[in-house]
Amino acid sequence: MELLSQPWPWWAGGLVAGLTVPVLLVLGNKHFGLSANLRHLCAACFPARIPFFQYDWKKEAWNLFFASGIVIGAIIASTWLANPEPVQVAPQLAAELQGYGITDYSNMIPTQLVSWESLLTLRGFILLVVGGFLVGFGTRYAGGCTSGHAIMGLSDLQVPSLLATISFMVGGFIMANLVLPYILAL
Repeated sequence: MELLSQPWPWWAGGLVAGLTVPVLLVLGNKHFGLSANLRHLCAACFPARIPFFQYDWKKEAWNLFFASGIVIGAIIASTWLANPEPVQVAPQLAAELQGYGITDYSNMIPTQLVSWESLLTLRGFILLVVGGFLVGFGTRYAGGCTSGHAIMGLSDLQVPSLLATISFMVGGFIMANLVLPYILAL
């Protein structure tokens, strides 16, 4: 139990995610990706005459169980396996974030950024609502999420996934280094 409650090295998560791809392919030519689950849920729960949702979603039900396992695992990890110590943040990053008024590291995400109170501020609205919309739009426009393209698509040597992954990385660098500091200063 001690092993599960301690932080793991960064490469352990990558190794597990990377090994998921060949396991899914061997077990039945299944493709890894999480963003399609929203489509499956909508097709299952809201049977409308919308052509985008007119397909046999039951063939992809395994992916809904996979996503449910991620949610359940996160609940278990945050409830029973949580480390009571504050999240360790590099001193240089902590000093930079303190300049933006972010000082609470008691959770994985600072409450000054993600909370009901912060949602009612301009900074919180931009980060949570506008950012969430852009992520959802980008996922649909790119035909998949970062896990689907970067993990599964690159494993299949798909050129569109390579282009999408490069775009995700460039967009992430631009956002983190050029745009986010202005939003945090609001």
